[in-house]
Amino acid sequence: TMLKEPAVLRRNILDTTAAILACGIDPKKCFLFRQSLVPEHAELAWILGCLTNVPRLLRLPQWKMKCTSQNNEGTVGLLTYPVLQAADILLYKSTHVPVGEDQVVHLELAQDIAQHFNKKYGEFFPVPKAILSEM
Repeated sequence: TMLKEPAVLRRNILDTTAAILACGIDPKKCFLFRQSLVPEHAELAWILGCLTNVPRLLRLPQWKMKCTSQNNEGTVGLLTYPVLQAADILLYKSTHVPVGEDQVVHLELAQDIAQHFNKKYGEFFPVPKAILSEM
């Protein structure tokens, strides 16, 4: 949600890709792609944002914490980022999502959005379950 210099962003993308490959991810066995090049992420986020009410987003702890640290001038991007996260999960019809404890509330939002969408338009999205990582 914070703007970056294009050169820094490009370097970060390459560094992240290198780290993923260094962890042993085999690109012959899985798809590696730059999410920002897939317009369906933003398109689904828009649709899901139209189904998500603002008071629910305002109650998310990350919004409250970051907005406070930004002198109560949080951006729309920061407020709606959890909806984009939900779109990222639901777009691929994910059934299980590895999350840390701090992201459980965002996964719960994705679950609620999936249930709301399914109730309104018929069963389409699986309701994803959390796989909690152990630290």
